[in-house]
Amino acid sequence: MHPALSHLEHRPWSIPTRQWTWRQSWQDLLFAHWPVRSAALRPLVPAALQIQEFDGTSWIGLVPFRMSGVMRRPLPDLPWVSAFPELNVRVYVERDGKPGVWFLSLDATNPLAVWAARRFFHLPYFRARMSITCKTKGFKYSSHRSGAEFLGSYGPTSEVYQSTRGSLEHWLTERYCLYALGPDGSLWRNDVHHAPWPLQSAEATIERNTMFTFHGISLDDRPPVLHFAKRLDVVVWDGERAD
Repeated sequence: MHPALSHLEHRPWSIPTRQWTWRQSWQDLLFAHWPVRSAALRPLVPAALQIQEFDGTSWIGLVPFRMSGVMRRPLPDLPWVSAFPELNVRVYVERDGKPGVWFLSLDATNPLAVWAARRFFHLPYFRARMSITCKTKGFKYSSHRSGAEFLGSYGPTSEVYQSTRGSLEHWLTERYCLYALGPDGSLWRNDVHHAPWPLQSAEATIERNTMFTFHGISLDDRPPVLHFAKRLDVVVWDGERAD
């Protein structure tokens, strides 16, 4: 049994009865979140999805991290394929009572991963020049492609803890499905599963970020809400129609 499946009681709904098909680990991850008006997101999210709000506002997330152990079941990890940096821009949506993630964009260095994610998950992946470097107190991260760049550093500032149900950090992080549009405009849902997030408080210095303006979104100057996670093991199921 995959280690992620040893923790099920925290899920908001049951795992699918069919077998999971993909595995991966998310490492050295920063959650950086800003409040944003739902009206600014509405043109970027399918009408079939409700844009969620917490205490009267929607949120947009910027998430740089490292992927490792990425592979379809039951194949082993492959060199130059199963590990790479990734950076995603995400918002929070709901359909049929299942809150999940809608990705505005996902950047990765690996061309095979970009192709597979577009082919099997219908996700808006882009190939970018990326690096993540370990520093004394955290990580330096860079991602560059035409029109969208991120350069910054981040690291944890507290011991590991789990978020409290009903809190903003729980609402932002504890998500167990993603939504995507198929080539024919159909809406799809992929279930994911993992243990509760091992969060830490975080600090970050963002030197450059045009990931939001790439999507036509501008934010005010308030600082982001930050969280760090060292590692989380994840399983993913093939998508099913959600429309």
